[in-house]
Amino acid sequence: MNYFPLLLNIDYKTVVVVGGGPVARQKVEALLPTKANIVVVSPMITEELAEYVEQQLVKWKKKGFEPHDLDDAALVFAVTNSKEVNDMVEEATQHWQLLSRADAKGRVDFINPAVVRRGDFILTVSTSGASPRFTRQVKSELAQQYGDYYEQYVAFLGQARQQILAKFDGEQKKQLLIDLLEPQLLEWVKEGRLDDCEKWLQQRLGE
Repeated sequence: MNYFPLLLNIDYKTVVVVGGGPVARQKVEALLPTKANIVVVSPMITEELAEYVEQQLVKWKKKGFEPHDLDDAALVFAVTNSKEVNDMVEEATQHWQLLSRADAKGRVDFINPAVVRRGDFILTVSTSGASPRFTRQVKSELAQQYGDYYEQYVAFLGQARQQILAKFDGEQKKQLLIDLLEPQLLEWVKEGRLDDCEKWLQQRLGE
């Protein structure tokens, strides 16, 4: 299957996870950095999921699945260990709703890549299901290569870019955007010298 890579904005949209086991926990934890309205439908849930419910990060419907549980859902995860229940979820999913089945025995509109998050900097890895172990290996390598400081670095790049776009145009704008990727700036961020980055930017802006 040739998947189309896509980053979705699901803020304030309803995402329904049918199932309460370890796979459901993984899906919920992948959703938590967003502002999605996360709903778990399952008679039982893991301790970790229960903590998210207690923290009001997740809504829990403590019961078996029913078709109306998918009302208004943008994304649907069928992650139970029962093929029959997953089949019920698939049958209830409308054509405009995106469905992911963990057992991959029916309709699969999307899959979750492995994700390394550094603020607005997001790295994703997928083997399209061919080798989850290799996916995890590459994710681990990327997490080491791109440390936490990349969150500040990308935040600086975004803020600097907006200032450059607001003040310059033409070749000058183009050159300044190229200059933003000077290795020295990344080194300063890595060393915690954000003031030096700001001074560099103000000099380029002529302020």
